[in-house]
Amino acid sequence: MHPEQTHGPDRPDPGGGAGTSGRPDPAAGPAPAALGVGRPPSFFDTVGGEETFRRLVARFYERVAADPVLRPLYPEADLRGAEERLRLFLIQYWGGPATYSDRRGHPRLRMRHAPFAIGPAERQAWLTHMTAAVRSLELPPLQELQLLSYFQAASKAMINTA
Repeated sequence: MHPEQTHGPDRPDPGGGAGTSGRPDPAAGPAPAALGVGRPPSFFDTVGGEETFRRLVARFYERVAADPVLRPLYPEADLRGAEERLRLFLIQYWGGPATYSDRRGHPRLRMRHAPFAIGPAERQAWLTHMTAAVRSLELPPLQELQLLSYFQAASKAMINTA
């Protein structure tokens, strides 16, 4: 930027232009749209970000660890890997960072769950524990309903046995 140039994207040009070249001044920093200004917050942001999803998934897996129907579906002795994968997936799905896809590629939920026999009983146990975990967050009713509706539909889609 030339010393005489005192305008840029966040400093209006008194002559109505965008600088002497007609382009925004890169030294002025990112435009407000690039910073998320003016965009509505994502669901992820609205419910409290990563910390909310961390609590949700931790509470869910506390219940799974003691469930005689679900625990056998998790081949790992330690549920921390499953907990991290679900947390990262949910964060991404609800508008947070795309860490899940960066690490694991496309979610392909049905394909990833295909090796496990998931019938109505497994779905119901999963949904019961997830519903309790969601309700423990004490979110506003509309946000709670959005999560529960998603989990109802997603859990139904995972059924692969009668």
